[in-house]
Amino acid sequence: MTTNAFVARREAVLAGFSRGWIETRHMLTDTASVIWYVAVPVIFAIVLLVMRGNTVPGTEFALGAMVLPSLVGMSIAFGGLLGPAGTIAADREDGTLLRAKATPNGMVGYLVGKIVMFALTTLVSVVLLVIPALTVADELQLDPSTWLLLALVFIVGMVSTVPISVVLGSLMKSAAQTGLLFLASMLLIVPSGIFYPITAMPMWLQFVGQSFPFYWLGLGARSAMLPEAMAAVEIGGSWRTFEMFVVLGVWAVIGMALAPMVLRRMARRQSGAAVEAARERVMSKGY
Repeated sequence: MTTNAFVARREAVLAGFSRGWIETRHMLTDTASVIWYVAVPVIFAIVLLVMRGNTVPGTEFALGAMVLPSLVGMSIAFGGLLGPAGTIAADREDGTLLRAKATPNGMVGYLVGKIVMFALTTLVSVVLLVIPALTVADELQLDPSTWLLLALVFIVGMVSTVPISVVLGSLMKSAAQTGLLFLASMLLIVPSGIFYPITAMPMWLQFVGQSFPFYWLGLGARSAMLPEAMAAVEIGGSWRTFEMFVVLGVWAVIGMALAPMVLRRMARRQSGAAVEAARERVMSKGY
């Protein structure tokens, strides 16, 4: 890469950070979006309140404290996988991608912007979940190393999920089809170890669960927040922190390599006339 190309790429990344911050502020002024980001952690917090007083079978460890880290991991995965796909389809319909295509390194800036935006909005949801939940899950391990590891899991989780969601969103013909991604994500929650120890599942389900980010993000959050003794219920009786970062890193590399190419290919198929036609279709449906 030449010096000029490197400078142009760097400027695109910086523009992406700025774009992500602007889009975040805009999203947080949308009432429907705010309700969604607040409602989900509130529902999770209520679930943890219901669990108060219950313990993990065979132990004296609070059930809510065991489930909370998994909910944190699931929130990170949902924030990175579900939101971007819908916005990609919408951006294709309103011409946003067409404008990004016309800008040098515009797709890189666009992708970085999406990562920043969904990282910030997901962070809001996670904070709204953790703060009240700590009042009913006081057996968690909370020290500087916990917050550092959680921050690393969060960052890697966003980088490994948002680009993949962008790729999946680019394959969808309309924003309405993102409901299929939600259904697929709910199915993947089953073997992910979020609500039920993965070691109690059939071996083939364990392999399925370990193939996707849901399991590893849940494991990373548990390794940060739970006492070391609780690793006994995990595969191999270990938190497997190194393996967690490796798997999520592989997903990140795949996503970051594919997303810009897929976006450019999708944008090449767009034209002003195509955008206008898509807009008219949306308007005719009364959206």
